[in-house]
Amino acid sequence: MKNNSAPIYHHSQRWKVSWLFVFIAFLCSFYSDLGINTFEPMTELGRFFSGLLHPSLDNINSPINAILQTISFALLGVAFGSLTGFFLSLLFHWKFIRIICALIRSVHELFWALIFLQIFGLHPITGLLALGLPYAATFAKVYAEIIEESDHRAYDSIRQNTGLISAFFYARLPDLWPHFVTYTSYRLECGLRSSAVLGFVGLPTLGYYLSSAFLEGQYSEVWALLILFYILIASIHYWVRPRLLPVYLLIAPFIIANDSVISLDNITRFFTQDIIPSPIKNGEPFDALWLWFSDLFFNEALPGIINTLLLTQLALVATGIMALLLFPLISNLFFNRVERYAGHIFLVIMRSTPEYILAFILLTLWGPSMLPAVVALTLHNGAIIAHLMGRYSENLTNQSNNIKGINLYFYRVLPEIYGPFLAFLFYRWEIIMRETAILGILGIATLGFYIDSAIADIRFDKAMILIFITAFLNVGVDILSRYIRSRLRLKTTAECS
Repeated sequence: MKNNSAPIYHHSQRWKVSWLFVFIAFLCSFYSDLGINTFEPMTELGRFFSGLLHPSLDNINSPINAILQTISFALLGVAFGSLTGFFLSLLFHWKFIRIICALIRSVHELFWALIFLQIFGLHPITGLLALGLPYAATFAKVYAEIIEESDHRAYDSIRQNTGLISAFFYARLPDLWPHFVTYTSYRLECGLRSSAVLGFVGLPTLGYYLSSAFLEGQYSEVWALLILFYILIASIHYWVRPRLLPVYLLIAPFIIANDSVISLDNITRFFTQDIIPSPIKNGEPFDALWLWFSDLFFNEALPGIINTLLLTQLALVATGIMALLLFPLISNLFFNRVERYAGHIFLVIMRSTPEYILAFILLTLWGPSMLPAVVALTLHNGAIIAHLMGRYSENLTNQSNNIKGINLYFYRVLPEIYGPFLAFLFYRWEIIMRETAILGILGIATLGFYIDSAIADIRFDKAMILIFITAFLNVGVDILSRYIRSRLRLKTTAECS
């Protein structure tokens, strides 16, 4: 009797937690700025979409070079991250490694880029490290989960008669390799999006040309660049071939090479002066340091934390609603092949467009508020989860052909997919939090806004403190997410990653 009631209990708890999060988001909406602050938003929106009718690259200098730069940074960053992450995954049972990786991956790639810009300038190593470091920490976590969940029996038997390294590469790696390849391929798509966004801090990827065209109101060029990016993402399975990857990796460093020179004086100054809190650098007493930190926390960090949490909770719930509404678009239980194909195109476009670029576009059209950020986060993350849940629903069968439409959705499909749906949603909670923080660079008063302001004012000591606060906040949300998934018995394996 106890075993039969357990699934019912967890199902009930899942609905209660869901409604609790909806209620929290409802309360957050009263304290959030969700208005449209432009005089004629529909007129500007019309001008924006009119550019889709005649996309043009005439005024873009070297669009092919922008594509090649985007691909090269992504390939090298993911290669560095996967290789480093693999070796870290073998040591992931050490608590120290897990903590370091958690902190590194909690800092967004754009924040890393802003840090390395101060150290290396616009040298290619800035982009490579900005992508490679957080990706290495993420790879370490996921690879470690894959290793832990795999079959250990052959390895345990062989390692008694041979070395640990030989046993691992002979008995474990062949079984793990397909899972590593699948996840690494997914991260390459993420790497292309992240590489494009690096253009917003000055690196010559697609984001650089996209931001310039948009600020100048050249919407034909904006759409041409976006279409190029969508084609790049959609064709990834055609041009990313295992035999060609070594060739790509050999050519990529020559594509991203430039005339920038790394200054050792800049590196030394950054670590010995720039990031040292000014009271310590000036030899002031502890009271002055406490006042400095208190002023930073209450006037910048705390408002940033509050706005980051508000925006995150709104986006999280909106993402869940969006995913539940959109997943039938690609499910064979609801639509025919042609209709599902159209649904796939829509979801590919939404999930392929980075949240940062979506928010940048909407902020320009609607003005500064939290609404563009909520919509951007919802569209991107909602499309990702909708795609996953649509694929998951294809494993279900319509046991009664008499059940169709809304009854099929609510009484057959939704109860079956709701557990995996929550697992995917809570898994992306920390990701949504990271993106929320970085959107502050665009002018929304999240933690990223204060970090960007501190860097603009050449106050790197304040910026580093705020980045550390952002990292710890993300780690806290990740821990809470894991706790909720564990309590609700939601699947939290590497497949969910």
